[in-house]
Amino acid sequence: MLTRVLAGGGFGDNVPDGLIGPMGLLIILLLGIATVLLIRNMNSRLRRLPERFPQQGESGETPEQTRQHGADKPSADV
Repeated sequence: MLTRVLAGGGFGDNVPDGLIGPMGLLIILLLGIATVLLIRNMNSRLRRLPERFPQQGESGETPEQTRQHGADKPSADV
């Protein structure tokens, strides 16, 4: 039923008046649910981050050494 309404392209006379309100409510509810899920996911990822990131000077390595050590390690993202 929803595919016929969306495929028709006309939301004027082709759609019965009793269907427009529930379709709008469904779309708003789906957007709300998606927003809540995205916020929960973002909060869980932010909680996993460290409180502070180490400064470059604290490790005792120069940026060139850090880059060389990083190039030797295999990447887990690939």
